[in-house]
Formats: sequence, C-alpha cells, structure tokens
Amino acid sequence: MPKKFRIYSTLIFCLFFAQVYSQNLELKVIGSDETETKVIDSLGYENYFKDYNSLNKEVDSISKRFLTIGYINSKLLEISKQNDSLFLAQFSLKTHFKSITINHNGLIDKDILKLSDLKSEGNSFTLPISKLEQTLEFINAEIANQGKPFSTLQLKEIKQENETSLSASLELSQPIERSIDKIIIKGYEKFPKTYIKHYMKIKTGQRFNLARVKEKTSELNDLRFANQIKDPEVLFTKDSTILYMYIEKTKSNAFDGFLGFGTNEDTNKIEFDGYLNLRLTNNLNYGETLNLLYKSDENDQQTFDGNVIMPYMFGSPLGVELNLNIFKKDSTFVTARQSAKLNYQINSNHIVGVGISGVNSSDLLDTEVSSINDFSSSYYFTNYVYTKRQNYDFLFPVNFLFDITGGFGNREFDDINEDQTKFALNTFKIFNLNDRNSFYIRGSGQIIDSGTYLENELLRFGGINSIRGFEENSLIANLFGVINTEYRYRLNRDIFVHTVIDAAYFENKISDQKGKLFGFGFGFGLLSKAGLFRFNYTSGKSENQRFKLSDSKIHLSLTASF
Repeated sequence: MPKKFRIYSTLIFCLFFAQVYSQNLELKVIGSDETETKVIDSLGYENYFKDYNSLNKEVDSISKRFLTIGYINSKLLEISKQNDSLFLAQFSLKTHFKSITINHNGLIDKDILKLSDLKSEGNSFTLPISKLEQTLEFINAEIANQGKPFSTLQLKEIKQENETSLSASLELSQPIERSIDKIIIKGYEKFPKTYIKHYMKIKTGQRFNLARVKEKTSELNDLRFANQIKDPEVLFTKDSTILYMYIEKTKSNAFDGFLGFGTNEDTNKIEFDGYLNLRLTNNLNYGETLNLLYKSDENDQQTFDGNVIMPYMFGSPLGVELNLNIFKKDSTFVTARQSAKLNYQINSNHIVGVGISGVNSSDLLDTEVSSINDFSSSYYFTNYVYTKRQNYDFLFPVNFLFDITGGFGNREFDDINEDQTKFALNTFKIFNLNDRNSFYIRGSGQIIDSGTYLENELLRFGGINSIRGFEENSLIANLFGVINTEYRYRLNRDIFVHTVIDAAYFENKISDQKGKLFGFGFGFGLLSKAGLFRFNYTSGKSENQRFKLSDSKIHLSLTASF
C-alpha cells in the first residue's frame, strides 16, 4: 500500500472516530404506554449529545414542549442509564387538554382582542392551548405599546372544566402609564425639531409606544438631509421617560449640469446646448430647499427657474413653496410664471398641496402674428405627490414617483377673457428584476384645455428630460404625452449601461398638427467621488421619417452632491 494512501486512511479514521466519540451519549424518550410514546416520537427531539449536561437540557426542553401543546399535567418519571452510552427518559403525559377559556375581567381592550383574532364573549375568550403562549405574549406587547412597558400577565385559578378544556383568570399588573417626557438628539443636534413633531409625529407628552417610535424614526432614512445611525433608545427613571434618537447629517446639496451637442439640420454645423441646476437643501438646518435652474439651447431659448420650499412654517404642519419661471424665446417673446403653494405632508411618502399661479407674457417685437400676443392669466391648482425611496441604492435612490397637478383659471388678452384648465403628470417606476438587471419606465405629459391658443402660452418639450433624441424645448403643443423606458444592467455597484426607447404623442391646434415621435439609443452612468456622470446617445424621428445618424444627439451630464 502506498505511503500517502496509508496517511489519508489514518486521517479519515481519526476524523470518524472523533465524530463518534464527540456524540457518545444517546437519549431515548418514552411514555407511560405505547400511545404516549407515539406522541413523543411525533414531536421529534435530539438523540446524540457530547455530555450529560446537554442531554439533560434536551429533556427539560421536551418537558416544556409538552406543556405548550396541552399536556399540562405531564411529569418526568425518571432518567435511567441503560448502558455506557444510552439513557432512557420516561414521561407520563396524562390528560391532553386542547383549549382554555380565560376570564380577563375587562382588563384587556376589545381592540387588542380583535388584533389577536380572538372571539370574546363578555369578559372571556377561548383559544387553543397550543396558541396560549404566543397569544399572551402578543397581548402583553400591545399593552406595552399603550404606554405600559412594564406590564405583566399571569394566569391564576386554573381549573379543569371537562376532559379536554381548562379555565383560568387573567391577572394584569398595573404599572404607571408612561409618556415621553423629553426627546434628546444625538449626533446631529441641530436637526430641525419640527420634523420630529410633524414628519415623524413624535412629541413630548405622547403615550410611549416603542414599536411606533421605531417605525417612525426609520422614516428618517427617507429624508435627503439626514439618516438614522441606530435604533432609538429609552431611559426610564422613576418619574420620567427620555427618548434618545441617533441621527447624522448627510450631503444633500446637488449640482446638476449637462452639455448637449448635435448637427444643425440646416447648416450641418455642430451646435451646443446645456443647463445648470443647483439644489441647496437644509443649509440653515430648517429642512428648507432652494432650487435654481438655468437652461440655454441651440434654438436661442433661455429658461430660468427658481424654487423655494419651506416646510413646517412657524412650527405648523403646513409648508410653503414659491416658484418663479422665466422663459425667453430669442427676441420674440418672454413669459414669466409665478406660483405659491401650501403643502401638507401626510407622512414620509404622501404630500398634498393647493396653490395659486399667475402668468404674464410679452410680445417683444409687437408682431402682427395672431398666434403671439401679450396676455396674462391666473390659476388655482391642487397637487399630489407620492414618493417611495430605496435608500440602499446610491445610483437610483427613488424607486417610485407619482406627481399630478390639476388647475383651472382664466386667460386675458385683447380684452378677451377665456376660461382654461391645465393638467400635468410626472411618474416613474423602477422594476428591480435582480441585483444587476432593472427596468425603468417613466410617463409624463401636460395639457391645456382652452377655446383658443396663443403660441407663447403653449407647452414646450423635448430633450434629455423629455423625449430624447430631439433638441431641448424644440417641440410645441397644447397637449403632449411622453413615455421613457430604459433597460439597465449594472456592471458593478457604481457603473451601469442602459438602452433608450422613448415615444411621444402631441397635438398643436394652432398649426393643426398632431403626431407621434420616437427616440432610440443607449447610454451609461458612472458614479464616482465627483458625482454621477451620465452619457446618452440618442436619435429621434417622427412617425413617417427615417432615422438619420446625422440627427443624433449626445447628452453629457454630471450630478454632484456636496
């Protein structure tokens, strides 16, 4: 026999011997008769042990299991040693009780009993003994959530009603009800206190409920400017309850910009366009947001947009949002839009708002073109926003957005007053197929419903934030809808590639146009210390037009957080 083979055989034998030796005690459990032994065998238990202490612990565990399934009079008769390695444990199970009726004497709220799926008859309820321990633990936890964290339940006066059922009285200790006396922030001490009161809806004097506190503080992770470091902690003293929250401030300011270029269809020259978008969040430690956007495109169009969001004004649950938008079309016209809105944040996901807006537009050339004219308008509108975040994903932190606005008002020009209605929708959803593959779909659109239309009041769309493959704000309509889709594949945590398939429909009643548009292409994204860099190469076409590579657009953008 080769030497190596002998060595391997010896090692295998030693390992086998060690395994057998390490489990040298065997346990067998029987009942007082054959029927009881079958019941015990059906439960299952460990058979082999390293030492006697481990074997004895398993016997204790078996004894407790008998109690939980209704053998409350079961008894360990003996543990006898049969030989050097075998121990025999004998039990007497006696009567198997299947249900118990508990008289709670009105100490348990009906709402708690409903949550426990218990049918209460007067001041008592009946349940299977197999669910007794689980049910009492649940009831005790719910009582603790009502501000009594030190409450205890105990069954007394246990009696046998018949061969299979028991009865008992439930005794509840009555500790002092606890309420939150003080809230202390650790880590980010300047965290805006209004967010504790209105966003998380936690305040001093409130009944203490640890489960609810944990649920609400977890919503901190949905904020852009703060995260929860660890679960909240509570300090109980004789006469006070102090809640500690552990919060850190995060980078929430963002700079977003892109550069686009493509070939002019008329001159065959490369033209550039782009925008700068600055978002400043919580720099004053009030949770406020300031958005500034400047956009310039190859059609000699310029846009300025300023937006201020001030949540929980003067400590109230209401926030204020102000917006100013100025659009200039070469030397033809300039339009200014202002709006003011009151927001109410229902919870971390839902926001509703009502507001008023006004529009003033001036014909800079005083042209005789009937479609361009000085006008002013005012609107009342309502808005609803739903946001669902996926905070584990740095590339795509928002999984679902639904933003809808509707309003009505009137427009006045040349002493003509006309009623109008407006609607706008912006929504998207990310379907995560697995860790690497996902599908993104976005729908957006707007509509102006009016008897007549002016060119300088129409909606403008197209470009990187609309239908890709077209110049920025090059498309004009009184109604449009856009669908953007991307299939995304992650190469790693910080790099992804994606397809671009877009489609749009629009109507322009001034020029009596309606049509379908398409955009196809590809892109990639790279997350680095500088920010998220994105590249898109897309080509757009109308319904009856062929694709031309010369009409393709390249969009470069960089979003940096600081």
